[in-house]
Amino acid sequence: MGGLRKLAWAILVLGTACSGARQAGKVDAAAARTQGVGGSGMAGALPASANTPYVDEELGFEIVRPSDEWQLDETNERTPEGLSIPVVLRHPPSGAQVVLQVAPAVATPTQFAERLTEGLRQQPGFTTTDPVPLSLSDNAVGFDFQVGDGVHGRVAVRDGRKGHVLMMLATWPAQAVASVMQNVDALIEGIRPLPDHKTPPGTLPQARRAR
Repeated sequence: MGGLRKLAWAILVLGTACSGARQAGKVDAAAARTQGVGGSGMAGALPASANTPYVDEELGFEIVRPSDEWQLDETNERTPEGLSIPVVLRHPPSGAQVVLQVAPAVATPTQFAERLTEGLRQQPGFTTTDPVPLSLSDNAVGFDFQVGDGVHGRVAVRDGRKGHVLMMLATWPAQAVASVMQNVDALIEGIRPLPDHKTPPGTLPQARRAR
């Protein structure tokens, strides 16, 4: 039952992303100028530029944005089952966005992707391709989907740091040009697990997560 709840929540998040219901968070200007890493705590500082990684030590991932046009909003959402949505990334010029989910590794990336495709195909208006291997890592998989005639999307699932799986759920308007999809792929490639017990060089200490 826990796995089904995680799947249902993932589908709900993806549907929310497609509808555009999620509102962008407001970033304090002083925080936006702070160099270093972000994090899931209230005191986290967002990267000042695309060259500065956003790092979450607790959930074990980093994000390198392909350009400053990608805005990063901390959401810090978490379910009792342990599924987290730490950040949402938005590309205002195109309307694209990527929702990052971090889940307990109760299944392999392939199994997560298969369950997601099965679940999405049961939702009105959703069509998906079959999961295929991705070059992100040895066991990364992904698939494309479409919602009616207005929204296209892509899902990528890969191993996170030990005990976690990273799921990237991307959406963009159907009329978007090819460069938008390339931009989305570049961002997905920039979301990756941190090495165990290693802080990336050139970053400031991680802000403590609020309890």
